[in-house]
Amino acid sequence: MIYLILSVLSSTVIFVNFKLFDRFRINTLHAIVVNYITACVFGLLAYEGSTSVAEIFGKDWFPYTASLGVLFIVIFNLMAITTQRSGLSVVSVATKMSLVIPILFGLLYYKESLGMLKLIGIILALVAVYLASVKNRTGVRVDRRNLIYPLLVFLGSGVIDLSLKYLEDTHVAEDEVALFSSMIFGAAAVAGIALLSIRAIKGKFRFEWKNVLGGISLGIPNYFSVYFLVQALRSDILESSGIFTVNNVAVVMLSTLVGILLFRERLLPRNWAGIVLAIIAIFLVTLNGL
Repeated sequence: MIYLILSVLSSTVIFVNFKLFDRFRINTLHAIVVNYITACVFGLLAYEGSTSVAEIFGKDWFPYTASLGVLFIVIFNLMAITTQRSGLSVVSVATKMSLVIPILFGLLYYKESLGMLKLIGIILALVAVYLASVKNRTGVRVDRRNLIYPLLVFLGSGVIDLSLKYLEDTHVAEDEVALFSSMIFGAAAVAGIALLSIRAIKGKFRFEWKNVLGGISLGIPNYFSVYFLVQALRSDILESSGIFTVNNVAVVMLSTLVGILLFRERLLPRNWAGIVLAIIAIFLVTLNGL
């Protein structure tokens, strides 16, 4: 359970970083790229074994981590487009609702159990995510012309979580979790540097130290959010469908509470209802796994 709790806490620190990015006007894309570099380096430092570039390239999981890294950058850009065209609430809902994909994967591919408590918990979790994520009175509204962007964010985010479960189960050795996590971020960093290089050629890049510092502060919790999630998936506390449900809904709930305490955010009644439902959902899913 400790790994799941640490993953939730790490993801919440990521939320705090993004809130501070707004306050200090940090360029998110630039910070994101530095964040991937930082997370990659941190993972290499945390890896206790010895390896070489040739050995890493020879790992059977390496091509998958390279693909995931590129997907990280693609999803980030889709999230940016979705935010511009449909608003932050749409991005938040699309990202968190994507937990449906790894849940279904666990139930169908791994034949995980689906008791009544777990089913009710998953349904309440989805409702809780929606209610807690939508911070405006009008709810989520998406123009049909822009519907493809949140759908792609939904699918991409779900595929990332699904892939983490599948790879850690079939390809990653017990002592390679740190190296595996590091290479995902390394591939994302390479893709991000390529993107920034293109922008620099077009004269759209300006270096600022605050973006570097912001990226470093984001990279450390980002690495641990993935590392601890993989470790939680390897534990026997809950099945993967339960892990993803509890992890996502707990992050939404805790991030909302942190927003109140640190940033004095004002919540709508629906947001409070989402927090209450999140607590009930976590209790039911956890109780089902005991």
